[in-house]
Amino acid sequence: MPIFGICLGHQLLASALGATTYKLPFGHHGSNHPVRDIATGRIEITAQNHNYAVAAESLGRGVVSHVNLNDGVIEGICSPGDRCFSVQYHPEAGPGPHDARYLFERFEALLSDGVLESR
Repeated sequence: MPIFGICLGHQLLASALGATTYKLPFGHHGSNHPVRDIATGRIEITAQNHNYAVAAESLGRGVVSHVNLNDGVIEGICSPGDRCFSVQYHPEAGPGPHDARYLFERFEALLSDGVLESR
């Protein structure tokens, strides 16, 4: 079954893939956090509300797909072989306003054809 994790779902998916999380000193809160999509280099303006992050050195399976440009925190992971991906931020909040629409299109494609592709 394909999975698209958001926020806590991102942390749970990372945990299922063998990673650990840690508490951020101040957390990420607000609607203007810049995040880079590593596959495309595109910068998204994101809404965030979390106090924990995935520890980069602990991610065994899967790869980092997005990073926070303010502090380098992992903001997204994917595991094509497991047909799953996730983002730490809230794409449904749409602060961009359409910056993250492609994530929902990616999930829809994953549900229809079963292939997880980057952009």
